[in-house]
Amino acid sequence: MVRRGTDGEPVLRYLLDEREGRPWADLLEVLDESVDAAGFIRAELPGWVVSSSPGLGRELVARGARVLRHAHTFRRDLRADPPPADWAGTPLREGLRAVPCDRAPEELYEAWRAAFPPGHIDHYPGEKAQVLAERLGLLLEGKSIGPVLPSSLLAVDAEDRVVAGLILTDRDGRPWVADVFRHPELGYRGLGADLLRRAIGDAGARGLADVTLVVSEGNPARRVYESLGFVLQETSLTVVVPDAG
Repeated sequence: MVRRGTDGEPVLRYLLDEREGRPWADLLEVLDESVDAAGFIRAELPGWVVSSSPGLGRELVARGARVLRHAHTFRRDLRADPPPADWAGTPLREGLRAVPCDRAPEELYEAWRAAFPPGHIDHYPGEKAQVLAERLGLLLEGKSIGPVLPSSLLAVDAEDRVVAGLILTDRDGRPWVADVFRHPELGYRGLGADLLRRAIGDAGARGLADVTLVVSEGNPARRVYESLGFVLQETSLTVVVPDAG
């Protein structure tokens, strides 16, 4: 999507999406450096969510925008750097087995919620019904990012209870890790890395070119991603632009 100025010249380019019930200008780029981009966004995109460079994000914050997320995008190239052949069969911790990610959101909720409690940098607020309807439900239905890919998987225990999971989606043709979660109170430290290895190995075996994910600033999981071959692509600041008026 390209947004033009009054003279018809292109000023901004972005991917149009939706976030928190608002229109979302993701991966926003400024095409005309002579324009006051922050002022243009305030005037043209009031009430929108905008993901852009940290510099532009800070300018928007200085003009009243609210920060949603400071994040880093990482990519694992599966062709230039193919995963080891045995990754797709990475064993899980004792007593666990891997199953397809085809269960109802209610079955994932307990582990997912425990993985991102209040105070966690990626905590999603709201009561259970709201989370199931607006976050997990839409994600698993492929309506919030894109279709859930078959390389996604869940880890279940001897009671068939979901204790962890990895949800890989198709985001406009890009394999995108939407969530990696583990119920911390049940133990199994390192399980998230095991799930990533299995998903990356399976994605490579299916012929996918790469896998992309986003990690919030300050999340220690970044070290895990880097150890598994993910390389930093860009850093962004996501903000909510003040409403008009």
